[in-house]
Amino acid sequence: MQRGQQWLKTLLLLTGVSAEVEGNLEPAQPQGGDSEEPDNYWLTIDETHLKPEQIRTLIGSDGSVLDAIQYLANSVLNINQPQEEQASYTIELNGYRVKREAEIRALAEAASEEVRTTGREVEIKSLSSAERRQIHTFLKEFADLETFSRGKEPHRHLVVRPALEPEGIG
Repeated sequence: MQRGQQWLKTLLLLTGVSAEVEGNLEPAQPQGGDSEEPDNYWLTIDETHLKPEQIRTLIGSDGSVLDAIQYLANSVLNINQPQEEQASYTIELNGYRVKREAEIRALAEAASEEVRTTGREVEIKSLSSAERRQIHTFLKEFADLETFSRGKEPHRHLVVRPALEPEGIG
């Protein structure tokens, strides 16, 4: 976590922004099977001494700059790290991720309700890859639904549809 905090603080300084970075560990949720999920470190940029335009710039349109910083953090901080020492990093600023996660959850719930009501698939557009992953995670606990991505970036969409019944059941 300290490596992540120092890396982010240095990146911010290189862009002319001086801010503290707080780190919190969100322990990995145990998953069924052998695939061990990495720990997730939340690196929160302290906005106390930032100007409103600096906050807007660092978040970017629809979180694009924050997503790019998060992508860089996950790429750079895991290079040459053994598999068991790799981690997942979430970059937070001004409560953006927490607010967006609530919006993403609401989107997932609305889509699942529509699929259950109509029996047809629903496409959700305008999501980053991290947001698509969040919806996959939110909805994987529902056996009656399945999710997948369709298309190529930047026009990749998440699809929610009724789960196909396994062969031989019925």
